[in-house]
Order: sequence, then C-alpha cells, then structure tokens
Amino acid sequence: MTEAVTPYDQPDKPPLPSASPSSEPAVSPADIRDGAAIALVLGVSGVLLALLWAWLAPRVQYVSNGEAVFLKNTESEARIGADATFFLLSTGLGVLSAVAVFLWRRRGGVPQVVGLAVGSAFAALVGWRAGLWLGPSSDLAAVARRVGKGVPFDAPLELMAHGTLLAWPMAAVIVHLALTALWGPREPAPEMPLSWIPGRYPAQEPAQPADRAPGDPASGDAEHGGPEHGGPEHGGPAYGGPAPADRAPAEPPHAP
Repeated sequence: MTEAVTPYDQPDKPPLPSASPSSEPAVSPADIRDGAAIALVLGVSGVLLALLWAWLAPRVQYVSNGEAVFLKNTESEARIGADATFFLLSTGLGVLSAVAVFLWRRRGGVPQVVGLAVGSAFAALVGWRAGLWLGPSSDLAAVARRVGKGVPFDAPLELMAHGTLLAWPMAAVIVHLALTALWGPREPAPEMPLSWIPGRYPAQEPAQPADRAPGDPASGDAEHGGPEHGGPEHGGPAYGGPAPADRAPAEPPHAP
C-alpha cells in the first residue's frame, strides 16, 4: 500500500515579502544633488577655519641681531600649540557640520555621507593653506630688516602634524553616523501574512486512496474473506478459508 507524501512546507519560517515593482531606488538624483551641495558648502567653509586658526594660534617669535635670525624663546611650546589649535578647531567644525547636515536631511543616505567626508577634507586643506597665507609673512629676512635689530617679530604659521588635517572629516562622519543611528527615521517592518502562525502546520486535506484493481490484497475481495464473500461479519470463516473440521453442526429444534 502506497501512501501519498505531502512535502514539508517549513511553517516555522515566514514567507518572504514580495518585492514591490514601484519601490524607489536606493540612491535618487535628489540625493546626489544634496551630497554635492554639502561638499560645496563645506569646502567654502574652510575659509572660516583659516580665519580662526590665524587669529587664535599662539605665535612663535624671532629676533634678529643684524646678521641672523634666532628664536626669542628656545623653550617655547607655541609650535605645538599651533597644531593643537588647528586640531581643536577642525574637530569642533566637524561636529557642527555633522549636526547641520543631520538637521537639514534627517533621513541620511550614502550620498550625504560621501559629500560630508569629501567636503570636510577639502575644507581642512583650504583652512590650512589659507591660514598660512593669512598669517605672518614667511620671508624672515625681509621682516627682520623692516623691524630692525633686536626687535622681536612673529614667525609664520606652520602645521607640523599633517595628520590633524583628518580631524574635520573624521569627526563629521562619526558624529553624523551616530546621530542617524540614534534619531534617524526607521524603515517600517515588512507585513506578515495573516495566514502564517509560527509553530503551526497548515491545514492539509487527507489523501484520497487510488482506485484498486480486482485481486488487490488490500481490496477486501474473496481471497481475504471480505463481508461480501462470507467474511466474519456475515458468519463465514475468516479470510475465506474452509470451515474447521471439529465444528459440530447445528442441532435441529425439538418438536413439542
């Protein structure tokens, strides 16, 4: 006897939601325009970094004896102070730019992060080069002749630790990603079909037995003494065999 086999449908796993053909693309032209606008605005804001660095950075002073130029204070930490000032200003501007971009486009996106990183890196370069131009002159001999012998004068700005140029882009990207992860909009969860219940098997109809041919051992015909061929239900011998020899014939009823 062959039973119908029903495939296992794995009911404990929900069916995958069908993809909607009308879904929006991951990156739209509007997102690309936003990223380009962010990079452009941040690149121009590098001038603000240059102004603040030229204004707040500590000065290294030189003095001339009429023949050569020497440091006025050989133990001064002003050179390290200039690098630290650039680093702190870049980090602060990176945090402000990340907050501004997040408030402008709260939903985030890859083009915005790329524009933020590229624009911040370009702004740091602009702030460095423009700060050197806005600071004291780099022609020490000309300045020494102009101020005279024994008169101290400011040395030009110098950024010795070039790794501080990464402070603005790193701070901007990290803060923006943190803000997006904490307070960014969430995508709605996919809807599950109501017919699926975890831990239960779907209802299945019982398999219908196939038509059996005559003489099939499971068909219940005369070979097995079925009900229609003298089986036990009709008083016949089991499995259609002969009556046992030791069985006594029924006695006829007595006449009154």
